[in-house]
Amino acid sequence: MQLKKKPVTGMKDILPQEMEIRDYVIGLIKETYKQFGFTSMEAPCVEHIENLTSKQGGDNEKLIFRILKRGEKLKISEAKEENDLVDSGLRYDLTVPLCRFYSNNANELPQPFKALHIGNVFRADRPQRGRFRQFMQCDIDILGEPTFLAEIDVILATSTLVGKLDFDSFTIRINDRRILKAMAAYSGFPEESFTQVFIILDKMDKIGMDGVAAELVESGFDQAGVEKYMDLFKAMGAGVDGVAYCKEKLEGFLDPKVAEDLTTIIESVMQAKTANFNLEFDPTLVRGMSYYTGPIFEISIDGFAGSVGGGGRYDEMIGKFTGTPTPATGFSIGFERIVMLLMEKGFKVPGTKEKKVYLLDKKLSSDKILAVMKKAGEERAAGQSVNIVYAKKNKKFQKEQLEKEGYSIIEEVYNDSEL
Repeated sequence: MQLKKKPVTGMKDILPQEMEIRDYVIGLIKETYKQFGFTSMEAPCVEHIENLTSKQGGDNEKLIFRILKRGEKLKISEAKEENDLVDSGLRYDLTVPLCRFYSNNANELPQPFKALHIGNVFRADRPQRGRFRQFMQCDIDILGEPTFLAEIDVILATSTLVGKLDFDSFTIRINDRRILKAMAAYSGFPEESFTQVFIILDKMDKIGMDGVAAELVESGFDQAGVEKYMDLFKAMGAGVDGVAYCKEKLEGFLDPKVAEDLTTIIESVMQAKTANFNLEFDPTLVRGMSYYTGPIFEISIDGFAGSVGGGGRYDEMIGKFTGTPTPATGFSIGFERIVMLLMEKGFKVPGTKEKKVYLLDKKLSSDKILAVMKKAGEERAAGQSVNIVYAKKNKKFQKEQLEKEGYSIIEEVYNDSEL
């Protein structure tokens, strides 16, 4: 059988040029989030299949890489259903593992716990631009904080990070799942149909308001109720004015404190922000995960169609592990998409020192080689990045490759060279 050179579909090899940017971004993530009080933690990439299929991950549960039982536990001939063969899977996000981690270690963690979790996740998705089957996620979460302070904190921390990454401007859209439900209830949609309504509403940016209305009617919903639903969006203002409209219009369907807290979040972030971005109330924002219970948010960068991050409050998820409700709020940045955008714009890691390479003649004497080694050692001790290689036959091409790798100083060494 011939061995295959290309990586598995949906996964990729990472070349040094990209790796340099990835390392820089990860370093900046840790440095920035540490300034906001977040601390690093880690959980295994393999998770119990019961946890991954607990109906909390939305469509991602359809994309799980399942892992067969091992050794004597794997009895293929006796299997009658999937659970007879599978007992674990690769994590599809970092939130489910975090909740299990917290429920298992809460007594040893500070309260509230501000977690920074960076790691690869896996989804059997259809690969496309900026979407892979193995990809890095970077999450911050605040567990144990019931107030809007958590939302303000994660939005400010994430916006500060993105603002440091050479993006001129970006937008964070915010909504609240309780406002989504109140708008649907006000319009007469039965509660059991909310999920279907929200799936259609989530297409607003692709098919427009008329497209959403038409699809709702085609799905069997009452024409009058659909028109009433659409009228809410048409009459709603932008920013905190839109929130105020919801508070007034949805009286009896929406707790006024929900609108008041959302207004406080928006106003607080806009006053305290240090990066150049807009925080906009968007009543069409849905977020796919079913575990969100309160404010939800997404971040987009000008010129890129998709989102590069998102999150929200999920107060009920940890309780599924512990039996005790625990408030939780998180924000995840799209690490792979951010790196892709930086690569496409020719981003250079700031503050990178000049890299030097000694190009040795193949006839160089042992004494001369030792002299080069000693000189390179002194330069490295002084903070210089120094490489030593033998010159190849096609020296011109070799130099071009070294320059692409970032070596701005190329010093050829012969037996009669002075060091």
